Amino acid sequence: MSRSIDYGNLMHEAMRGLIRKVLLDVCDRGLPGDHHFFITFDTSHPDAELADWLFDRYPGEMTVVMQHWYDNLEVTEEGFSVTLNFGDAPEPLYIPYDAIKTFVDPSVEFGLRFETQSDEEEDSEPATTSLHTTPPPKPVVKDAEDKEEKPKDADVVSLDSFRK
Repeated sequence: MSRSIDYGNLMHEAMRGLIRKVLLDVCDRGLPGDHHFFITFDTSHPDAELADWLFDRYPGEMTVVMQHWYDNLEVTEEGFSVTLNFGDAPEPLYIPYDAIKTFVDPSVEFGLRFETQSDEEEDSEPATTSLHTTPPPKPVVKDAEDKEEKPKDADVVSLDSFRK
């Protein structure tokens, strides 16, 4: 039996460590300048915690924005919890790092996308991590009620335009 180095999982672990370090810094010192994050995660991950109404609305994945208003940010080795505002309804979330699909900071044109092979695919390609170095497109707001003229503290957006 031959042993091999699992570069895909090692890269994922390193990139999730980067996200953890960034969130720890934000937890300690706040978001600097124009920095803000679009974080897409798997809502069906067994360790993800979100309100039932949010899970019903986003049963597969959800994108949250950490920008002007967020509260109770706590960062652990396995994930982070944060309270975000959804149409004037503050809701606590717990997002495990391994549930994250994309992490984007458009203020500095930085993004990570975690890709994994589906269980149906039989090829032996490892999972990969993509680094965006070009400006990400503007996210599309999913719901008409989120298109009000007044600025929102945190909106749920779709990052489908990031996918190839």
